[in-house]
Amino acid sequence: MGRIGLVVSDLVLSFMWIWAGVLVNILVHGVLGFSRSDATGEMVRYFFSIISMFVFAVLQQVTKGGLFNPLTALAAGVSGGFSSFIFTVVVRIPAEVIGSILGVKHVIHVFPEIGKGPKLNVAIHHGALTEGIATFFIVLLSMGLARKIPGSFFMKTWIGSLAKLTLHILGSDLTGGCMNPATVMGWAYARGEHITKEHLLVYWLGPVKATLLAVWFFKVVFKPLTEEQEKPKAKSE
Repeated sequence: MGRIGLVVSDLVLSFMWIWAGVLVNILVHGVLGFSRSDATGEMVRYFFSIISMFVFAVLQQVTKGGLFNPLTALAAGVSGGFSSFIFTVVVRIPAEVIGSILGVKHVIHVFPEIGKGPKLNVAIHHGALTEGIATFFIVLLSMGLARKIPGSFFMKTWIGSLAKLTLHILGSDLTGGCMNPATVMGWAYARGEHITKEHLLVYWLGPVKATLLAVWFFKVVFKPLTEEQEKPKAKSE
């Protein structure tokens, strides 16, 4: 897919990702009637969240690289060289942010009573550290799975989804456990809080620095696969 196609895919997937999270909550708490304090309801919500992540993993394959998370795009851009990095920072990430903002605006238009998205419940530096640590481990895991480790698409997606869900749960009471600056930006823009120190430090600076650190750490610790190593792994796929 050409670069224009990737940008369009990023925008559309980011829009859809906002809606996916909202629809899961509506399904669990509205249609099925579980209360937000019900442990069973939370388990059901986690189940549908994993299904949602599987759907988006398939959509990423269908769009041949479409993304909805600036951190994933940044990690790929840094690994791909200077031109790829510039294209990611200047074009792809803004497209994902715009898609998220449009998604939130559309959600609020359709469901005016909907919530206001993730909010910081701890000190700024504590929040930035929380989002940064979670991002660091997710980026490392994503790069490891993309390295063509043995296993099917299902297994890789299952591992990635469980890891993201686990870190989301651990950070949900502190920062929302987002690990996606575009999603947070969409909701913060709707609240008029998208240029606050809290938003920029916790949901952008912390995760971005963690992403760059994870990419550097991965390159230092794990040597690139040789052609001989790639061939047997490709066959196992």
